[in-house]
Amino acid sequence: MLPKAFGSMETYRSAEKAGYRLLPLRFTRLDDVRYVVSNIVGEFHVLDRATLEALINHRLESGSPIYDDLKATHFIYDEDTKVAHRLLGLKYRTKRARLPHFTALHMFVVTLRCDYTCKYCQVSRQTEDKDAFDMTAEAAERAVELVFQSPSPAIKIEFQGGEPLLNFERIRQVVTLALEKNKLAKRSLEFVIATNLSLLSDEVIEFCDANKIYLSTSLDGPADLHNANRPRPGKNGYQLTVDGITRARARLGVDSVSALMTTTERSLSRVKEIIDEYVRLRFSSIFLRPLSPYGFAVKTGQAALYDSTRWLEFYKEGLRYILDLNKNGYPIEESYSAIVLRKLLTPQAPGYVDLQSPAGIGISAVVYNYDGAVYASDEGRMLAEMGSERFKLGNVLTDTYEEIFASEQLLSALEESFAESSPLCSECAFVDYCGSDPVYHFATQGHVNGNKANSGFCTKNMGVFRHLITLLEDSPEDREILLGWAWRR
Repeated sequence: MLPKAFGSMETYRSAEKAGYRLLPLRFTRLDDVRYVVSNIVGEFHVLDRATLEALINHRLESGSPIYDDLKATHFIYDEDTKVAHRLLGLKYRTKRARLPHFTALHMFVVTLRCDYTCKYCQVSRQTEDKDAFDMTAEAAERAVELVFQSPSPAIKIEFQGGEPLLNFERIRQVVTLALEKNKLAKRSLEFVIATNLSLLSDEVIEFCDANKIYLSTSLDGPADLHNANRPRPGKNGYQLTVDGITRARARLGVDSVSALMTTTERSLSRVKEIIDEYVRLRFSSIFLRPLSPYGFAVKTGQAALYDSTRWLEFYKEGLRYILDLNKNGYPIEESYSAIVLRKLLTPQAPGYVDLQSPAGIGISAVVYNYDGAVYASDEGRMLAEMGSERFKLGNVLTDTYEEIFASEQLLSALEESFAESSPLCSECAFVDYCGSDPVYHFATQGHVNGNKANSGFCTKNMGVFRHLITLLEDSPEDREILLGWAWRR
């Protein structure tokens, strides 16, 4: 007698006789009447319940528009299909093409010192005078050696802190060493300094110009909101940031400076004002980023002041305003939406670390801390500052490349981070667009997989996926704009 979990053999024989067979697919409710049906390479259709039931029960009419669409996108195949499995395999390999390249983003925490005292800071920052929290020349040199052992054809080195310009000497050293090594390595090499711009001297600007270094800064909105979120002595953080943007653009070009905002409780009612500030300063994108549960954001209670559901309201209001700005002639995109749309609509994976399976920790990005410690991600480094070294991979001063990147700390986390085999994720139609973010779940739930039913990560992302798919389906005007974001490089 067959187990109850399986049907009789006649059930499967009947399916074969029905005219077509199903390829691997998943489905998830979109709203009260529609479902998202996706396959293993992330192509999707929105179907009503009757059509979904007809699909699953092999009752679709051959030659109907939906039959042909599902066949063309590899949800079903029939006796006329000779290459469906091969094409599906080709698409799957294309989606995973980044994996053999390994680590492309290398973050250097050159100091923990900072001249700001942001309550939401994800890092356990130190005051300016504590130079014991600066990266040494030896640690920097060893880290650069590790960077060029990565097989990635493209390498980005990003300087972080604290405020990295407080240890500009170390930035200069790393850039010089990397450029020298790249004469032989011939990688596509890029540098970014993540800075609040308060220390942007003419010397720094000249060095950035000479070495094609980009700047990334924080801008939380209008002056009062920015200064409240990001206090510093003198209470002039906003003005220093705006002045720095202006000076850097004058020498390095308009696209040389990007900005990132963080959503605090103060921000929730002011999304249009925040976006208007980015428009006023002529930015072409804005990332409506929520708080992360690390560092001072936890110690000061900032991370607990709102949940993912409240952030989604903020995000939807902001996205609506951004789409309307585009319709009225100002081209600006919401960065997180653009990343998700590339996963939804294009064959290429954008490489965003938080939305990868297996997780992007270590294999897409890695952090070299001021003390030489190597972490699987920036969030893993922040978690260590809070007392847990679960994502510490080794130290550049004592360990080899193989010991660090083949460490049990990394391999076990990666093994458990395949969303396709995680409980609840494996059945979700959105799994190909999502990731697992083991650091977030370890920080919030004590396990790298976490309970997805109680996960803020899942609540946020499923809300974003549903909203974007709804806009694509229901609004031709919005769809045209969103398609532009998806395919823009």
